[in-house]
Amino acid sequence: MGKISPVSAKYIVHAKIDIDGVVDRPDVIGAIFGQTEGLLGAELELRELQRSGRIGRIEVTTETRGGKTTGKILIPSSVDKAETAIVGAALEIIQRIGPCNAKINVEQIEDVRISKRRYVVQRAKELLSTLIETMQPDSKELADEVAYSVRVMEIKEYGKDRLPAGPSIEESDEIIIVEGRADVINLLKHGFKNSIAMNGTSVPQTIIDLSKQKNTTVFVDGDRGGDLNVKALLQVAEIDFVTRAPDGKEVEEITQKEIHKALRSKIAAEQAKLEYGKDTDHIKPYHSRPAPRPRVQTRPPPKPAARPAQPALTADQKKSFKSMLEDLIGTKGAYFLDSKMNKLGKVPISELPATLKSLSTGVESIVLDGTIDSAIVMVAEKSRVKFLVGMDTKVKDARCKIVTINNL
Repeated sequence: MGKISPVSAKYIVHAKIDIDGVVDRPDVIGAIFGQTEGLLGAELELRELQRSGRIGRIEVTTETRGGKTTGKILIPSSVDKAETAIVGAALEIIQRIGPCNAKINVEQIEDVRISKRRYVVQRAKELLSTLIETMQPDSKELADEVAYSVRVMEIKEYGKDRLPAGPSIEESDEIIIVEGRADVINLLKHGFKNSIAMNGTSVPQTIIDLSKQKNTTVFVDGDRGGDLNVKALLQVAEIDFVTRAPDGKEVEEITQKEIHKALRSKIAAEQAKLEYGKDTDHIKPYHSRPAPRPRVQTRPPPKPAARPAQPALTADQKKSFKSMLEDLIGTKGAYFLDSKMNKLGKVPISELPATLKSLSTGVESIVLDGTIDSAIVMVAEKSRVKFLVGMDTKVKDARCKIVTINNL
């Protein structure tokens, strides 16, 4: 008969039985079938349900103490929950088992699937925990690790000073000078194969020779040591551009985005000399170099009241200046404009003073991808430029009108 077990059932009826007398297990099972026969109709006849496998084997456990019998009844069911509830309720109509009075009380109908689901969830948590503890790296981590190893293997020793360098240092027309081997590795990791390390605070002869042959960008840490290295390089090597990592960070630890941002923000060497020349007490050659600032100080600065009123910007001028600034981003160049906002030409910022002097007149506005400093202001004032437009400014007071991207 019983064709299903509690293992394959959807529900299990749990019932408690109390009998005033001593009876055996077959007496209980016989009473269940006998006293429910014909009660529920042909479709819910227990014998037929069991024969068709929709009701499993009825399990009965009994215990006799003091002339009375107690026990448990378990009925596995694969019919739906409504029919299972009807079968469970039918058990409670049994009032006699054998010659004895009896009482059956259904305590619960267990949804086996919920119990199994709880087990599955709990077991899945245990398996996942074990998996995480013993998990090997995923494909991306493996790929990154392999790529990193390959890039480290690509590092070569270049020149008589045996400096750490990327594999493209010889064939590349542009090189990046960094401070140490770890900086070269980080740049290699992010696809820059044309870097070379100084390997110390002194400038190797290999770096000096390379700077004469190639376009050179110095990329240093964002700290005091990086500034000192820039100053040392500017004295002995032919540097074209200078940039640095974000303040407080080293080139070896910055991300790809920070590397690209720093390289886009590089400044021309001439501008760097003006900026780094402000604090050069520890570098003797800088004491003998004339700086543009003393020439400005040979005449007393004009009083603010004596300055002519600065021209106001029109809406069209703001729009044009903003568009030109956006075009110049990353180029480190400058536009010269006439009184009708027509472009007279474009030059690198490093050549701006010389070009402006050669033009002498006709330039009304200058738009540049960089910071407006006192040297640029001085040349612009001499050429009677009305508008100086840049990314930022270090000069707050000038005869020409200074405009930054924040003003636009």
